[in-house]
Amino acid sequence: MVKTSGARFAGICTCVPATTFHNLTDTVEFSEQEIRKVTGLAGVDSRRLAGESVCSSDLCAAAAQKLLNRLGWAPDSINALIMVTQTPDYILPSTSCVLHHRLGLDDRCAAFDVGLGCSGYPYGIWLAAMMLQGGMRRVLVLHGETPTRFADRADRSVSLLFGDAGSATALEAAEPGRAADWHFALHTDGSAYGAMIIESGGFRNRFSEDARRYCVQMDGARIFNFTIKRVPALIEETLCGAGITVDEVDYFIFHQSNQFIMKHVCTKQGLPLDKVPIILKEFGNTGGASIPLTFTEGGLKRPADRALRLLLLGYGVGLSWGSALVELDPKAILESMELDHAKEKL
Repeated sequence: MVKTSGARFAGICTCVPATTFHNLTDTVEFSEQEIRKVTGLAGVDSRRLAGESVCSSDLCAAAAQKLLNRLGWAPDSINALIMVTQTPDYILPSTSCVLHHRLGLDDRCAAFDVGLGCSGYPYGIWLAAMMLQGGMRRVLVLHGETPTRFADRADRSVSLLFGDAGSATALEAAEPGRAADWHFALHTDGSAYGAMIIESGGFRNRFSEDARRYCVQMDGARIFNFTIKRVPALIEETLCGAGITVDEVDYFIFHQSNQFIMKHVCTKQGLPLDKVPIILKEFGNTGGASIPLTFTEGGLKRPADRALRLLLLGYGVGLSWGSALVELDPKAILESMELDHAKEKL
């Protein structure tokens, strides 16, 4: 467990493609019976699909620009930009550098990528909080994924589950004594890196004659067992480390992986379902970007007179898992938007 102090959420904006894919009516690769079985278990009725020329950076750039406009933040006031993604524009340069240019940020702004997926949002927030604690004033965390671009449409284990999304989270240094401590638990089990993997395209196996090697391959049983073992322990570790109980958390914001898994964890840990927003039905599994997407699309009830205490839970590919116990004050902006295909490349 690690603890940080002095950071606050100024705002979060999420962006999804305007195109909606309905699993039952739009899928042609599988029978209706197969589709109903998979989607019923996972809880995914429809998903948002980016076009072939659309990258996670396009979704994040749109979200970031809208958020900066709403906040009234000048580009030269931002000290760092962190891009969390496993669907970068290029092998090099870093996608953060591309976004730095597109957003018109100052050359004194640090920019770098974090190559994490499902656990990436808690890691990104931790990094930003550490930077703010160290003296920076404003940090942007962008997290976007386009997993439909690497999912084999003939692979039932993944093709009916993934959706695309981007997000921008603006964090800033809080006034002294005005922000609660945040708590983080961050973990890795690299021995299981092959449980979810794209084998070709990197430098270990750059070229392959088998097109399927450029698509994600997932050991569903291993991922399931990992999740039901690690996530309950992660919740207990975070609550214990912060010295609070389940009742003192307003919402548990899960990475939107699978409805069955999430409800299983809730039952095991005694989490009230009204404290666990689930947005899988309309958006599917959008990777780590599903956490900020749940902020904006999960129907959070926000009191006007106090901050919400939230436990963010990311877990999956790597294998990697992490939590962030944070607060969202009433003044923080929550926004969402769609990006039309005709305008997706800004």
